[in-house]
Amino acid sequence: MDPQKAEAEASKRPPGHGATEVLHQRKSLPFSYTTMAVAGLVITAAVGYTVLYSKKKPEASAADVAKVSVGVAKPEDTHPKK
Repeated sequence: MDPQKAEAEASKRPPGHGATEVLHQRKSLPFSYTTMAVAGLVITAAVGYTVLYSKKKPEASAADVAKVSVGVAKPEDTHPKK
């Protein structure tokens, strides 16, 4: 038997194996790009707020931290209350 012919037969796919599959990868994502982008922004904002809240001074309130994280804080919101 010819060695090249035997090698060609051995490399054939078994019956029933899908020839159109690409390493069992999905052809579409489970969620739309918009949904994933919004979810990423929400997660990033939550982590950022948590970091700011954990580093806040004892006299600052949660509302003060929210104002700073959004960027609408005034100087009286960021200075210690007397």
